[in-house]
Amino acid sequence: MKRKLSSNSFGENAFDVFNYILLTVFTICALYPLIYVLFASLSDPTLFMQHSGILWKPLKFSLNAYRLVFDNPMITKGYLNTFIIVVSGLVLNIFLTCFGAYALSRKGLRYRKQLMLFIVFTMFFNGGLIPLYFTVKGLGLTNTLASLIIPQAISAFNLIIMKTAFDAVPDSLEESAKIDGANEFVILFRIMIPLCMPVMAVMLLYYGVSHWNSWFNAMIFLQDRSLYPLQLVLRELLLLNDASSMATGASGGEVAIIGETLKHATIIVATVPILLVYPFLQKYFVKGALIGAIKG
Repeated sequence: MKRKLSSNSFGENAFDVFNYILLTVFTICALYPLIYVLFASLSDPTLFMQHSGILWKPLKFSLNAYRLVFDNPMITKGYLNTFIIVVSGLVLNIFLTCFGAYALSRKGLRYRKQLMLFIVFTMFFNGGLIPLYFTVKGLGLTNTLASLIIPQAISAFNLIIMKTAFDAVPDSLEESAKIDGANEFVILFRIMIPLCMPVMAVMLLYYGVSHWNSWFNAMIFLQDRSLYPLQLVLRELLLLNDASSMATGASGGEVAIIGETLKHATIIVATVPILLVYPFLQKYFVKGALIGAIKG
């Protein structure tokens, strides 16, 4: 029996092997920092303070850092504030983006090209931080969670993606719906949005991650610490090295020892929720981005 020859040449096989090895190395380099933070957060504080170099496993498994994190009222309050911002922001983002994209996708809309030009213009030029602050202050939104939601109500980039996806829906579907007596709201909610669900998933991911990771606007607009979102609490801990304010259930000597593991535990607590959401939307991500990027 003759041996079946590979359809690929030696050079192609060697190139594939090189790619696999290179991508594996890149994957390890990308994952190890998160794994290190996880192992550090699960380590005994005293042993971790004495350790240096690569960490391959937790040093004497301990959940003491997580106990202090969840006992701290700033973390729980930060979680609640972030949850309110993400949920409220997503509802506002999706509704406004869908309404705006649907209006701009209508062929008979007057000054359609001019409106798109103005929208694209805002992607490259804006008034800057000081005009934004005075605008928010003039509306009476400073030191409220609304200051983190309303100014970010719609993204020009996401609006263009959604508008392009609506453009790709065949006109015949809309014409058939109108013959059956459907109005614009019925067409939007019964035809456009269901057919563009992959793009909707991408919008949820883009907007959700943006709200979850946002801290700069909170630092600018909020003075009341009880309104701080989770990321701003995390920033205080990491950049201001304020572990004592987080470890409220520990004595002074314990705070000095547990400070580093406490920081790593807080990072895990702030990162894991958004990482758990991504796998559920991943299958829609590539398809949705392509639908929104290429006009059919």
